[in-house]
Amino acid sequence: MKKLKLKEVLKRKNPYLFKVKYIVTAGDFIKTILDAHLSSQEETLFGGFLEGLAIYICNFVYNGTKSSTEGIDLELEKDSSKYIVSIKSGPNWGNSSQINKMKDNFRKAKRILGTNISSSLNVIAVNGCCYGKDNIPDKGEYLKLCGQRFWAFVSGNENLYTELIDPLGHKAKEKNDQFLEEYGKVVNKFSLEFMEMFCDSTGSIHWDKVIQFNSGKK
Repeated sequence: MKKLKLKEVLKRKNPYLFKVKYIVTAGDFIKTILDAHLSSQEETLFGGFLEGLAIYICNFVYNGTKSSTEGIDLELEKDSSKYIVSIKSGPNWGNSSQINKMKDNFRKAKRILGTNISSSLNVIAVNGCCYGKDNIPDKGEYLKLCGQRFWAFVSGNENLYTELIDPLGHKAKEKNDQFLEEYGKVVNKFSLEFMEMFCDSTGSIHWDKVIQFNSGKK
């Protein structure tokens, strides 16, 4: 957050949306675009953390390993089967083309593994989702394991999905206080910059200038 630049954030967000929300103060505008930016960043960063956590746990329990195969995050053997796993944050992670790409990656990985592992091992593809539900896990070409099913799959513990909550909250208040302090500084800094760039002497927002900065051709 300390490295953020107001102009960079402004270029990525939809200014028409903020006008429709009838935002009239610089502070409210900055909080809205900053929260939208941070929300998308948090989802990406925390998704990466959960993926790493799942691989770490699976390595500890089943000697699972991070895969080097394109589109595959985790490989493990159990129950006389070889599992190839693509890990996503939640169940609604992609559109049809992205799902087809994942299935294509599964097919390629199966072909590669078919020449490298014992023929006695059945190769099973898994789309693992760190949260959410899908009560029809068998998708034909692959299994979709979400939430409790996924964490039980990588750990052998049916209750791990709830047991993760307490350690994830360790020192959360301390970190949150530090974040709020830095967040306040960025809001104040960006508000001042925004007023200098896009507000007139009366304090009104010049929306045409905001739109021109965001969408005008050079």
